[in-house]
Amino acid sequence: MKGLATTVVVAAGNQVFICYNYLIMLKIENLNLKRGDKQIINNVSFEVPDGEIFGVLGMNGAGKSSLAYILMGSSGYQPDSGKIIFNGIDITNKTMDERARLGITLAWQEPARFEGISILDFILIGSEKKGHTLSEEYLEQMRLAPSEYRLRQVDKTLSGGERKKIELSSVLAMKPKLAILDEPDSGIDMLSQEAVMNMIREIKNYGGSVILITHDEEVVKTADRAALMCSGLAFKVGKPAEIIGYYKEHCKPCPTKVYPAKGDNK
Repeated sequence: MKGLATTVVVAAGNQVFICYNYLIMLKIENLNLKRGDKQIINNVSFEVPDGEIFGVLGMNGAGKSSLAYILMGSSGYQPDSGKIIFNGIDITNKTMDERARLGITLAWQEPARFEGISILDFILIGSEKKGHTLSEEYLEQMRLAPSEYRLRQVDKTLSGGERKKIELSSVLAMKPKLAILDEPDSGIDMLSQEAVMNMIREIKNYGGSVILITHDEEVVKTADRAALMCSGLAFKVGKPAEIIGYYKEHCKPCPTKVYPAKGDNK
């Protein structure tokens, strides 16, 4: 079963019109994660339809990366309660490998190093299509000159920004159904940031969905909708302009980790 069909109903006077259906790719229900006495994720719920860019905006320490790790099934991030439904399948207890086979991928905020593998081979690890010419095309999309990288490996000789762009190239090659991008612009030079935004739009254009995790209000403008995350709680969900406005006016470092009330829009 692909997704969950949702009917959108509009009322006008005494008449009710059924406007359209859309498919929910990802449904998150009341996720909670606690470590020791610290609540990392606090009752998070939201939905992401097919072909949507969904932003998660929040300050450092808000729980954004922890949410990404839970969604990907990373070791040590099994939720204490709640559900994750992907294309109609309950994946809450599935492993990272199982989720990857379903079409979910995570681009880490700090990409890993892989000694002993060439950049061109790494880019196509998760791709159905093979060939170094294709790898070079994805490098160019991320503004890396293939002539400078085709003989190099994914190792400590690469800068953080280079590894980030190579990882994003591999996400493009993979064509995932759901890409979870944790601070995709982190460490990226200003001239390449538009390439990152274009990469995100490309995933949307072929029908994939993106969870775009960021603390940058300019980056979240790329999203169709966004959630504001505070102390592990998805506090508000709405259009990016609305979320950015609230973020700029109200959000600041909160050492006490006092959770806001969901109904508090002041």
